[in-house]
Amino acid sequence: QAHLVESGGGLVQPGGSLRLSCVASGFIFSIRSMSWYRQPPGKERELVATISDYGGRTNYVDSVKGRFTISRDNDKNTLYLQMNSLKPEDTAKYFCNTALSVYYKPWGQGTQVTVSS
Repeated sequence: QAHLVESGGGLVQPGGSLRLSCVASGFIFSIRSMSWYRQPPGKERELVATISDYGGRTNYVDSVKGRFTISRDNDKNTLYLQMNSLKPEDTAKYFCNTALSVYYKPWGQGTQVTVSS
């Protein structure tokens, strides 16, 4: 069975950085475009960033462009999100999953990111 485990979140001051990781298992990670999603408190889950199967193409929501970098290591079945210049509005629980909903795996527990002074 497919499994996604996110980690790396925490409490950080505005302007700080965090690196999130997502370890995937139970499916062929290297053939799937993958995405990071986030769910702010009281709001719907939203797409943050997407990376193609071998990492050659990336896309970002406008609000994180220039601050966040998505990457992957297919040998380690791991997806990353480097988050710099964090803002309070980045506060959310962050999740990873496939980029296309038709291939969604069971959602993991997510990792909480809180940006506050």
